[in-house]
Amino acid sequence: MGKTPLRGIRVLDLTNVLAGPYCSYQLMLFGAEVVKVEVPGSGDLARHLGPEPELNGAGLGASFLAQNAGKKSIEVDLKDSGQRAVFEDLVRGADVLLENFRAGVLARLGYDWSRLRALNPRLVYCAISGFGQTGPMSQAPAYDQIIQGLSGMMSITGTEDTAPLRVGFPVSDTVGGLMAALSISAALVGRERTGEGSFLDLSMLEASISAMGWAVSHYVISGVRPAPMGQQNVTAAPSGTFETADGLLNIAANRQTQFEKLCGLLGRPDLVTDPRFADREARKRHRDALNDELTHELRKRPAVEWENELPAIGVPAARILTVPQAVELAQLAHRGFFTDLPFPGDTDRVVRASGNGVLVNGEPLRPAGSPPLLGEHNARTEEFVASWLSEEDER
Repeated sequence: MGKTPLRGIRVLDLTNVLAGPYCSYQLMLFGAEVVKVEVPGSGDLARHLGPEPELNGAGLGASFLAQNAGKKSIEVDLKDSGQRAVFEDLVRGADVLLENFRAGVLARLGYDWSRLRALNPRLVYCAISGFGQTGPMSQAPAYDQIIQGLSGMMSITGTEDTAPLRVGFPVSDTVGGLMAALSISAALVGRERTGEGSFLDLSMLEASISAMGWAVSHYVISGVRPAPMGQQNVTAAPSGTFETADGLLNIAANRQTQFEKLCGLLGRPDLVTDPRFADREARKRHRDALNDELTHELRKRPAVEWENELPAIGVPAARILTVPQAVELAQLAHRGFFTDLPFPGDTDRVVRASGNGVLVNGEPLRPAGSPPLLGEHNARTEEFVASWLSEEDER
């Protein structure tokens, strides 16, 4: 594609597993050059995570491949004085330094914010951690599931009988990575005005609670304790999952006009005039009775027919798909969401890498290349240093 928004931005990425790599993957998709700094011999832990033991053993686990396409990999031992000098030269030429160690680890290695800022006053330094760099929980280890539980997220996932449940993917890691990418982008814009870098201290716990939206605001503003609602939407009715003749269907008739159109298509205009369902609040109070009435009609036809007809009259509705079904949606193919890349070191396979749902000037954002082998770009380290420092001097 043409010029991307972050073209020319250089990111030094010290991160592991998901939150940090997901962040730098987004920056790469937007055009940044990402150099992944990995521990010699072992690298990112995600290299050894995934469903195929053979790939895990080769340092190319699916968890790594999913978030690291388009990046470069060099091995650096920050405890070795000679390699520390190389790292410091890279810091001098970088725009962004990203890490997701436990709070204070990089500082104990000799690179706190004052040291990094002395090396490069224009540096944007983003530290992702479970709880932030300060506070009584700052030194506690954290993984996605720990954050999900502490944030209250698990307490409202499921039904009254099944909650608390873990969300089915690492949502706190993902939200933390997205918030980091947003913060870095904002800091880079700010640097254009001030000429100075920033230290971004990102807490995955706080990012997760922020992303929970109404579940939190209904309590902190109105004192209403959120409860697990299963497949139903607490803010409206009918809004949730319904049975059809052959499968499940999500319907979100959140507006009065949508409710009226839904009832009309189902051949039940009487529900619109029923006092129990007259307005949004009444429908929420009588949600179970309303859902029973609607389900009786929806069971008469297959889900795909409702999926075709309801959106056509302005009522959001769609089947519940499996992951294999979802990734084959024609909509994703139309927008170029996936990119097939050569598999590292194996010409018989491909890596299918995802985009992020953003088109820039009509073009999807695609990875710049395949995920790197561990240390694949070691021989280019001096080239990076020379290039980055030269470009920094020019700026």
